[in-house]
Amino acid sequence: MPREISLSDVAGLVGQEIGLSDWITVDQSMIDAFAGATNDHQFIHVDPARAAAESPFGGTIAHGFLTLSLLSTMNYNCLPVIREQTMGINYGFDRIRFMSPVKCGKRIRGHFVLTEARFRGAGMMMTTYDISIEIENERKPALTATWITIVQFDPKDRPEGV
Repeated sequence: MPREISLSDVAGLVGQEIGLSDWITVDQSMIDAFAGATNDHQFIHVDPARAAAESPFGGTIAHGFLTLSLLSTMNYNCLPVIREQTMGINYGFDRIRFMSPVKCGKRIRGHFVLTEARFRGAGMMMTTYDISIEIENERKPALTATWITIVQFDPKDRPEGV
């Protein structure tokens, strides 16, 4: 996939995996920082000794919302830049499923399949992605989601005929 594409190229990519991010290691310092930012200090996330002794995970695990929030980093890492885009907007999710916990020290990466791209108004395109976050060397993904974003652009840059 090219690092940069045009608005007129997007429709032709529907149905394709258009991004596979680099691996991200989810370590205890990342988990602890997220716990501090969200005030979610449940022991399965922040207490390695207790999590090893009392949880089925053998140690700490990442917050599901931490895994979800890493989609932004994965997006910037692997999705092509749309030349005409002036701003990207996170519109939301239609579906999120936390399939498997991310154990501390594991590496994850995102798979992005573009499932829809449609123009809205004069200067916006709504894009929908089916997302899967893979855990290295594990069969089940950490999460799956349907993510909707908006590409904002100057209306003069809208491709003709759409």
